[in-house]
Amino acid sequence: MGLVLAIGLTLFTACGVDTPASSPSSPPPPGTTTVFTTLPQPNPTTSAPPSSAPQPPPSSQQPPKTGKVVVLDPGHNGGNSGRPGEINKQVPAGRGKTKPCNTTGTSTNSGYTEHAFTWDVSQRISQALVAKGIRVILTRQNDTGVGPCVNERAAIGNDAGADAVVSIHADGSNSAGAHGFHVAYSAPPLNAQQGEPSMRLATALRDGLRTGGFPTSTYLGANGLAPRADLGGLNLSTRPAALVECGNMRNAAEAAAMASEEGRQQYAAVIAKAIEDYLAAS
Repeated sequence: MGLVLAIGLTLFTACGVDTPASSPSSPPPPGTTTVFTTLPQPNPTTSAPPSSAPQPPPSSQQPPKTGKVVVLDPGHNGGNSGRPGEINKQVPAGRGKTKPCNTTGTSTNSGYTEHAFTWDVSQRISQALVAKGIRVILTRQNDTGVGPCVNERAAIGNDAGADAVVSIHADGSNSAGAHGFHVAYSAPPLNAQQGEPSMRLATALRDGLRTGGFPTSTYLGANGLAPRADLGGLNLSTRPAALVECGNMRNAAEAAAMASEEGRQQYAAVIAKAIEDYLAAS
């Protein structure tokens, strides 16, 4: 699909998928679900998608509704770092455990943040899915708020009865040679939807990214898939759910792709296509 990353050699240590982050004034109430058919624009200084990002079709040309619902969960949030008291509070994380509400996420060595990357890519995925008649709900409305907490993010997908829940993240490993994407899913499963449906979703996302030219992780999981028992957002889900770590932001080649409009569009295109393929087969 065009963009094949030439990976040099350079996650988990910095991404903190289920650990703290921060926010601005008047963040949306926890657990609030917001459906975007025309998405609001985030703060342009932090994460606004470029003007060339795909736009939803005009209202007079809306595609037929498919009846499918997808919840997209852009990891972290831009205001998390300023509200440590909120994001460090302990919340349920499944399997009898608790974890911090959220984390700040990681960044490239040049300072491009994970929360900006996940917000931009999630908007692009949303626009692509909405254009196919799929209803999309985002777990946060902007890139300047705080949270929501991981348990609240899971509740959004559960309450929506989502056909698929996809969380978008990026890693920050300083391990030598660490690069590539992986897709996490809750294992061992705690309910029926965490079993075969979530495995199919994770596999569809893995296959889509690999077909799109993105290499699988060299440092976590196997063949691009990573069963996890410690991710609260996945443990608490009662819907088919998976978490995509798009790559390592500390790897020079992957950092360049994530920081570029072309790279973010390529990530979004292959993930959106993978979600469509999963829904079509469900």
